[in-house]
Amino acid sequence: MKGRRGDFKDKRQKSKHSEDPERSVGEKDKRKKLMFKKLILIAISLTLYTTFISAQVRVRLFSLQSPESVVFSVNEGKYELNAFSGDTLIVTKGEPVIISRFNGKLAVKVRNAEGFVCDSVKLAGKTGYDSFSLRINGNTPIRQFYSGDLKCFPDLGTIVLINNIDIERYIAGVVKAEGGSGKNIEYFKTQAVIARTYMYKYFDKHLTDRYNVCDNTHCQAFSGLSPDTLINRAALETQGLVILDKDSTLIISAFHSNCGGETSSSEDVWLTSQPYLKSVVDPYCLSSRNGKWEKSMSLNDWLEYIKKSGYNGSTDDPTALSFIQKSRSVDYKTGSFAMPLRTIRTDMNLRSTFFSVVSEGDSVILKGKGYGHGVGLCQEGAMVMAANGFNYRQIIDFYYFGVLITDIKNAVVLPNFSPPNHPHMGGNEREGINPPIWSYEREEFNPPFGGQGG
Repeated sequence: MKGRRGDFKDKRQKSKHSEDPERSVGEKDKRKKLMFKKLILIAISLTLYTTFISAQVRVRLFSLQSPESVVFSVNEGKYELNAFSGDTLIVTKGEPVIISRFNGKLAVKVRNAEGFVCDSVKLAGKTGYDSFSLRINGNTPIRQFYSGDLKCFPDLGTIVLINNIDIERYIAGVVKAEGGSGKNIEYFKTQAVIARTYMYKYFDKHLTDRYNVCDNTHCQAFSGLSPDTLINRAALETQGLVILDKDSTLIISAFHSNCGGETSSSEDVWLTSQPYLKSVVDPYCLSSRNGKWEKSMSLNDWLEYIKKSGYNGSTDDPTALSFIQKSRSVDYKTGSFAMPLRTIRTDMNLRSTFFSVVSEGDSVILKGKGYGHGVGLCQEGAMVMAANGFNYRQIIDFYYFGVLITDIKNAVVLPNFSPPNHPHMGGNEREGINPPIWSYEREEFNPPFGGQGG
């Protein structure tokens, strides 16, 4: 065996020496370039990995508003105000800080202190259990509660407010805003893992804007800290857990309110096929609040609508316009005419594309099921599963095919975080699940996680 290995080595070396010298030099150059590219990718991955295991996320607050001024008030702990001029100021409870836009800069006024103008200001927590409230003025003043640090700077006629917050506190806040009416901790754990997966997948969505994510449904809805101890527990007990596909990359963690008994495949909604986002028959959600719906209109209105889209078939037999959708389809079809259900849903502001068209006399009734785009996890189905004793891992495995729930440290980090061209994965399509807003008059608030930090 030893001699054979030696013979093989000699033959391999002779083969190399017998190559054309110019070709050998060219291949060496190619190998050097390939190695250089690999080193660059490794460097990028290490940078992103370091970001991933960071315990903080930068969130732009009030991103749908354009605040001219904001009032910062300490709720717990104390804060250091730094305008990057060499001087700092300690701010405690009962000392509101008024920050206003002024001639392209910021005007800052603290009670019992002289006001000043600066380019930007940072308020950094100093105790480890610091939290604060922000109030923006307007026709309806809004006050919300946060933890961590706050940085403010003027930009394009508004004040940009960036909250540097503990990731798990942020996740709890997202679940509060987007989780709906669930009351079971296993459901909240499911939503926490989904929200964390989405956050990490699009962590650098706003990198050029100097923050990671915004607080509206362009990223994920976030209206501040969660006062719900069950949600806070769910975030902490799933800390760091995300959903990966078979290649160990973060999945598109799509969800919606109610699938109507069958989820949609991603390619039927966004034209992008994902092996883990396939249609699932869901027996859990049909009896829920958004399981079924109806919309009625006159036969003439329906005919006029489809004629605008190219229908030129018979109008003598109204029953010919009927369309029964027992399982999810992509198009409404009658005779040789076809029209995308997504178009009808958008035009008529329907709850879903999962509906049948029934002609009854001089009326047409759209009998629908579900609420939302139908891709991925069905929230109301997941709530029922949790109530029936399923845990969050079983719920996630039911709605996403062939996935792995594991720590973010095990994810393969890709350098491209550009989101696909489709709407927010959930949240903006749910009826009655709008983020709660704290009024200025409401003063009571108990810091989550026992006020000891996340």
